[in-house]
Amino acid sequence: MGDAAWPVRIVRHAQSRRYRLIFDGARGELRLTVPRRASERAAIKWAAEQQAWLAEQIGKAVRPVMVGPGAVIPFRGIERRIDWSPGAPRTIRLGSDTLGVGGPVESVGRRIERWLKAEALTLMESESRAIAGAAGLAVGRVGVGDPRSRWGSCTHDGDLRYSWRLIMAPDHVRRATVAHEVAHLRHMDHSPVFHALVATLHDGDVAAARGWLRREGRALHRYRFTA
Repeated sequence: MGDAAWPVRIVRHAQSRRYRLIFDGARGELRLTVPRRASERAAIKWAAEQQAWLAEQIGKAVRPVMVGPGAVIPFRGIERRIDWSPGAPRTIRLGSDTLGVGGPVESVGRRIERWLKAEALTLMESESRAIAGAAGLAVGRVGVGDPRSRWGSCTHDGDLRYSWRLIMAPDHVRRATVAHEVAHLRHMDHSPVFHALVATLHDGDVAAARGWLRREGRALHRYRFTA
């Protein structure tokens, strides 16, 4: 569509009575909702006619990056090139500026994603428990997911959940997010006393970390690991 090709995901909805096109800038895809019995060809033709709207929406977004051999992705704030060799071990190997990987080329993206998620969970669980322990707070379960609208959450039961994509951000950004969620173990609000606790728990500049996420966070969602 237009001068650039963007992935289009067609969603059939039993209750839908018309076409609906949404541009998901975070995922780098167009989502086209169509009635259950509608013609897919007609729906795509209709979507292609929405050029003015598409141009406006796409102009606000970054291009998606398909993760595979030769692609570059950030890990803990450092750009790493995926160095694939069919004869190399399947296990991901972290280099100074590379992620080495072997095995079947068609599963490289999925294996990189699984590795990133595992690294994110291990690191943020360790950081959460260390920061909470130093403050005399108790952490429940720690998990990771891939939400679109938040970087972390805390329940009244003390469970913490983070976006695994924080493992791609610089360390100080990730740690500030962990401190933010740990502070919610004591204050389930965003009051001045809450922010004062975050500043105490974090070992860096909280405002700088939040600023980075506002400017750069959306781009962390452009990395796609499967077609």
